[in-house]
Amino acid sequence: MKIKLTSVMVDDQDKALKFYTETLGFVNKMDMPAGEFKWLTVGSPEGSDDIELLLEPNANPALAGAAQAYQKMLFDAGIPAAAFAVDDIQDECERLKNLGVLFTQEPTQIGPTTVAVFNDTCGNLIQIYQV
Repeated sequence: MKIKLTSVMVDDQDKALKFYTETLGFVNKMDMPAGEFKWLTVGSPEGSDDIELLLEPNANPALAGAAQAYQKMLFDAGIPAAAFAVDDIQDECERLKNLGVLFTQEPTQIGPTTVAVFNDTCGNLIQIYQV
C-alpha cells in the first residue's frame, strides 16, 4: 500500500492552482472538468512523479457545507491541513515571505524537526518542516 493521492480543500480552485504553482512551486498535473468543479491536481517537481495533491473544492453540494465548516474549524484551531518537507526551512520561509506569504508560526524547533506554518490563501494553514 502506498500514498499516491491526497487532498486539501480549497475555497477557490483557480486561486489555489495559482498559489500552489506560482508561489509554492508545484506543477499542475491534472486539470479536468468534473461537473461544476474540476479534478485539479498538483505535484512536486522535487518529489516522486506519481504523488499528487488534489485541490478539492470545499463548496461541493454533496457535502452540504460540512467541508467548509471542517476547514474553518481546522484553520481557527491553528491546525495545518497538510505538511510539506523542505530541505532548508530558513531559506524557504524567506523565499515565501518575499512572495507575500503570511506565516502564522515562524520556524520553531520541535525535537529534531523545525516547523513553520503559513496561510495558503485558500482557507488552509500549511506546515513546512525540515528534519
